[in-house]
Amino acid sequence: MQLTLSGQYDDRPAILTIHSGAGGTDSHDWVEMLVGMYAGWASSRNRPVQVLDTAYGDEAGLRTGTLEIGGQHAFGYLNAEVGVHRLVRMSPFDPARRRQTSFARVEVLPAALEESGEVDIRPDDLKMDFFRSSGPGGQNVQKVASAVRLTHLPTGLVVTCQTERSQHQNRDYAMRILRARLLALREQERAQQLSNLRGVRVSAEWGNQIRSYVLHPYKSVKDHRTDFQVGNADAVLAGEIDGFIEAYLVSKLGNDK
Repeated sequence: MQLTLSGQYDDRPAILTIHSGAGGTDSHDWVEMLVGMYAGWASSRNRPVQVLDTAYGDEAGLRTGTLEIGGQHAFGYLNAEVGVHRLVRMSPFDPARRRQTSFARVEVLPAALEESGEVDIRPDDLKMDFFRSSGPGGQNVQKVASAVRLTHLPTGLVVTCQTERSQHQNRDYAMRILRARLLALREQERAQQLSNLRGVRVSAEWGNQIRSYVLHPYKSVKDHRTDFQVGNADAVLAGEIDGFIEAYLVSKLGNDK
């Protein structure tokens, strides 16, 4: 495993963002389930985990969720999770209880180290807007405009954060995400190898999935890159994903050779 974790950024904290894909409300619920899965993986291994941002779905779940996960080789491990994740189950949002397939896309970036100065953000390059945080159904959940939107003018990158009640805290979280995105962009410009950091960007829909989680008519989770498969889907969704991560990292090492 040490051989698989020798990348330039592998020992960094990881900033992991999950985006909803095809599947409507079920895909929003799937994002929330995956946020819980990765938070469970971190917590059970005594890794620090911080929710940096959440954007609620119209009826339930989350459109996106962003976590920062630390600990030894956090990015090295979690980079194995980049890609589209597919869920098959009986939909709790369908009155007819029909089987539904939904998708979510996982993006993982290495955290930029603020103290190293490797990413320099000048105040003049930032545009900052404040707005009210929203909850499920789009309702405003705070009377004070504490949510933050940062626009990096030279690159056009936009980051929002509305998790906390404090403008200052939301700005801090948004800056963490922005630094990570700028670091990835810098690497792209330097070596044209952004795919090594965040994976090839694909749409979250049928045919692009790296892993399938089936909860009906049987329970199973299978990684399509390595064929690693387990039958205890509930344990996987609670955070038991080490087998998938290690199988992928070992297979990637073999491919690199």
